[in-house]
Amino acid sequence: MGFLIRWVFAFVLLALSYNPTKFNYTRWAIDNWQEQMPIVVLVGLILLVAFVLFFTAVLRGIGSVGVVLILAVVAALVWVLVDFGWIDVDNPTSNTWIALVALSVVLAVGMYWGILWRRLSGQLEVDEDEG
Repeated sequence: MGFLIRWVFAFVLLALSYNPTKFNYTRWAIDNWQEQMPIVVLVGLILLVAFVLFFTAVLRGIGSVGVVLILAVVAALVWVLVDFGWIDVDNPTSNTWIALVALSVVLAVGMYWGILWRRLSGQLEVDEDEG
């Protein structure tokens, strides 16, 4: 459940920033820059803070090599799905959604890796009680 929550937050963050629909920060900022510049800047800074928090946690969790490895695994999975004909890569809209899902998986794995590693290795944190 913890991984799913992290994945949903990562996906929402990425999709709010950009997606192929008209409901995203990038399109809204371009359309409203002249009329609502302070709000556009404020929302952009809030998104930037969220991205910095996510990327910092991911890089501390799995490091840059881990990011590359997870991206490689996700890319190989997409390749298999394309090879089986389950995904059509000729559609730019679907490619954008595939990229959003792939990047959100990388962010979620990075956020969850520390918890997963402690569970797999049986490590306890100092502030945890066994009783």
